[in-house]
Amino acid sequence: MIPLHRPGTSALHRAPAGVKLAALAVLAVGSSVLPWAPWPTVVAGVVAIVGYLVAGLGIGGLVEQVLAARWVIVLLVGTQMLFLPLATALTGTARVLVVLLLAALVTCTTSTGEMLEVVDRVLGPFRRFGVDPVRVGLVLALTIATIPVLQGFAAQIREAQRARGVRVPPVRLVVPLLVLSLKHADDVGDALAARGLGDPDSTDETA
Repeated sequence: MIPLHRPGTSALHRAPAGVKLAALAVLAVGSSVLPWAPWPTVVAGVVAIVGYLVAGLGIGGLVEQVLAARWVIVLLVGTQMLFLPLATALTGTARVLVVLLLAALVTCTTSTGEMLEVVDRVLGPFRRFGVDPVRVGLVLALTIATIPVLQGFAAQIREAQRARGVRVPPVRLVVPLLVLSLKHADDVGDALAARGLGDPDSTDETA
């Protein structure tokens, strides 16, 4: 759902990573401060549309991200309608969708290295409290890198089911996807341990 960096020369690509991440945080919090009012979400949505156009991703890139989040939209609307009025459920879902679109825009226009530098600068003063910016940055990098891997797993499962001529509802993808994801997590954990990144002392030495 959240894509990787797409190189470009737009003004948004050249903007400092810290500014983009701060703007994302402000818009995300701002659209949630007044949950009953739709206008903060509308403002954030307009910013997202303008951002995709400025970054050269176009409306097609925006639609691509909306389609990638379609199951999240269905799940949010369905669950909220069980407890909330339809208008409130749609407003809440729109708020989440806009934040996802903005997050995707930031990752599309910001390299992982730039984001990790921001994390290191922001969390640097918290070292005295036991916070390790290197570990936090590593978790962030692994999270971003794992998203396309999970998308690939989902595609593999769908292709395998189609090859067997079986039409399976999307909910049936959950179990095999979970199994592949856990196996991938174990493999990544083993790779990190082999490089000494599983040991706090070794991480401090390499930092």
